[in-house]
Amino acid sequence: MKSVLVTGGTGFIGVPLVKALSAGNHQVTVLTRDPSAARRQLSGAVNVIATLDALNCIPDVVVNLAGEPLAARRWSAETKAFIWDSRIGFTDKLFDFFERKGKFPARIINGSAIGYYGNCGDQMLDERKPAGTDFAAQLCRDWELSAKQFEQRGSSLCVLRIGIVLGTNGGALKQILPAFRLGLGGPMGSGKQYMSWIHIDDMVRLILFVIDHPVVTGPVNAVSTEPVTNFEFSRILASVLRRPALLPMPAFVLRLLFGEIADVILLASQRVLPTQALGGGFEFRYPDLKDAFEDLLIK
Repeated sequence: MKSVLVTGGTGFIGVPLVKALSAGNHQVTVLTRDPSAARRQLSGAVNVIATLDALNCIPDVVVNLAGEPLAARRWSAETKAFIWDSRIGFTDKLFDFFERKGKFPARIINGSAIGYYGNCGDQMLDERKPAGTDFAAQLCRDWELSAKQFEQRGSSLCVLRIGIVLGTNGGALKQILPAFRLGLGGPMGSGKQYMSWIHIDDMVRLILFVIDHPVVTGPVNAVSTEPVTNFEFSRILASVLRRPALLPMPAFVLRLLFGEIADVILLASQRVLPTQALGGGFEFRYPDLKDAFEDLLIK
């Protein structure tokens, strides 16, 4: 049994993670801006706090998933600054808190994203690939650098470069499902861009795995073993739903609707492999996209 502090514990990944940690008899504390809403959302066995000063003791593990959604609105200078502060600014504050306490958690699991690599076409990417140059890539790079401060104080650090997490309670799948259910879905742009994805259950299992395996350190790509093109993603989703996928969304329309987000997130290609996870002994329950969709969508 470990004491675990989770930030971002009321989010799409955080909620099932907290449930799994509690089921594993870990002592779970969730740091949130809205404790009353969190208590309604989470199990009664979870300790909910609004400030780090409310921590009763230094946790064994910190899982830092805090951060505003990247694609919630068009990027302006103000929006980018807000996104940056919600990740790097917050992680710096987290480090400063433990620095003041004079004691650090044994294990830090920090969020990041495969956006770290930038737009790389059909190039196969593992954790050795350097960061890209667009906003998302530099954001991930700086977030990881902030988390590396913990290593300098003796914490074991694992950074999860998270791909497209598939689940029905949030994320990209929830956003596109209504159109696909109506037969109005289709590829974005050329459809040739690679999408590296992971089932929400495997995402949670991977976090539990790296918590329990402190020898797994450094960046870990949190993606399945089989990235697919956007065209294939659309075709497989439509086939599982028994709907057509005949309406592509042209790139120029995406750029009109979403601005910079279109090129950096929606049309960017990241063909990412989970080299470190596999090397550490992690086994995916849903390596195949069709199996993942069937599990999520066919009840």
